[in-house]
Amino acid sequence: MSIFQQLGQTPQQGNPMQMLSQLRSNPAGMLRQAGYNIPDGMNNPQQIVNHLLNSGQVNQGRLNMVQQMAQQFGRR
Repeated sequence: MSIFQQLGQTPQQGNPMQMLSQLRSNPAGMLRQAGYNIPDGMNNPQQIVNHLLNSGQVNQGRLNMVQQMAQQFGRR
């Protein structure tokens, strides 16, 4: 299951706060573990997002959902 799918789950199905924290501390590493192709040396979150969108690994709808979920969990 990809990080984008995991972040889209309800708290009962996963631990979104922990995943969000891990994603913030090591975005490239966590996304690689989830099966995404992130070039070596790419650590800037915006560059990573652009790469995922441009390479077709993530679509805009999925990204919007994850960003919305991250904002909701960040407020808790």
